[in-house]
Amino acid sequence: MTQKPSNPSPRNPASGNRNGGSRRSRGPAQGRTQERRPAPDPTRDLAFDIVCGVVEHRRMLETTLDRAGPMDPRDRASAHRLAATTLRHLGSMTELLQPMLRREPPEPVRCALLMGVAQLLHLETPPHAAVGTIVDLLRRRGLAPFAGLANAVLRRVSREGHDLLEGLDEDRLDVPPWLWSAWGKRARAISRGLHREAPLDLTLRPGAVAPEGGEVLPTGSVRYPAGTRITALEGFEDGAFWAQDVAATMPVKLMGDVAGKTVVDLCAAPGGKTAQLATAGAHVVAVEREDARAKRLEENIARLKLTAKTVVADAATWRPDAPVDMVLLDAPCSATGTLRRHPDVLWIKRPRDVTALAEGQDALIDAAHEMLKPGGVLLYAVCSLQDEEGPERIKAAIARGGWKFDPFSEAELADMAVARTWDGMFRTHPGLWSELGGMDGFFAARLIKV
Repeated sequence: MTQKPSNPSPRNPASGNRNGGSRRSRGPAQGRTQERRPAPDPTRDLAFDIVCGVVEHRRMLETTLDRAGPMDPRDRASAHRLAATTLRHLGSMTELLQPMLRREPPEPVRCALLMGVAQLLHLETPPHAAVGTIVDLLRRRGLAPFAGLANAVLRRVSREGHDLLEGLDEDRLDVPPWLWSAWGKRARAISRGLHREAPLDLTLRPGAVAPEGGEVLPTGSVRYPAGTRITALEGFEDGAFWAQDVAATMPVKLMGDVAGKTVVDLCAAPGGKTAQLATAGAHVVAVEREDARAKRLEENIARLKLTAKTVVADAATWRPDAPVDMVLLDAPCSATGTLRRHPDVLWIKRPRDVTALAEGQDALIDAAHEMLKPGGVLLYAVCSLQDEEGPERIKAAIARGGWKFDPFSEAELADMAVARTWDGMFRTHPGLWSELGGMDGFFAARLIKV
């Protein structure tokens, strides 16, 4: 996947318009056949940019989406789904294509082929549409010489692809080796969870009525099918609920009774946990380093008609005016727990990234210690599946001194008993609750300042 692409062929100046527009002809003396100019296809053009950005440049999916500019929301959503599906099955589809290619194509061509395979095998796109759209994509992107290759390869995949997949270990192929090794015995269950699109989970404001069509989970979250648009649900504009994966709701619940207490929410955007704290009666100080993220947090809290003080500052250096009762630290991390929603992370993150993030997590834990009163509570959380960002950070904090570990009891995790580790920490992964649609990967632990 790291091979550098060769220079793509230039766009054919003789291309014409699919819808009957004027064409420039080289004339019969030049012996060239005219080619139609493929019609615009915003969905596949954006999906192609996303996949190439991840594979060639290690660029985050959201970064490409942000650069795309205004477009029809349906095209944008379809592009996101196609790109995410391609990235979710990248390893196994690459393996499937390998024997069909006599030589390595340029990386952009490979990305286009992978999108075609994803449409055929995972999105149930009719073969003529899956093949035709990729052939047109290559022509639009100046890669017309590879259109014949794409046509032949994808037609073969449409005939034989499902049978060929049955002979592959998709679970293992779709996870980079370093992550598979790091996850140990959990790896296969995690990988199977990643193959499913994440549903939409809502947290309701107290007293609010859930929109129709949801399933109430054991923890009280309400779940809707993948692809549900939250803004289209009744009650959104009135601030009746917010999006929050069921696993992400648990850290605040594990803080216990926060009513009337001053709680600092570090690295708080986009504000789901801030909202939980506010609805539970806490006096919340939400700290966020980036102006844009802080603004988004404030907008979310305003829509929900809640109150929280927002501070734009670096959580590692900011300190409250007086020591506080509790700190919630949802620390910046590798985000490997969110791979169902962000499969680009699979192919962008490296082991060295985890090491660098762990250093920052230690600094934030130490900063939280300085913010707390004696006996104050730190709830440390990360949306990561990596031990280096979870239990190892807790052990390191205790070894530095000033902390006492306070394990979660079975009663505290009665609604999600499967998430309690043998030593009283909280850990989830995408393979849990598979019969209900899974959940994100999260880690949490509670420390008391001594």
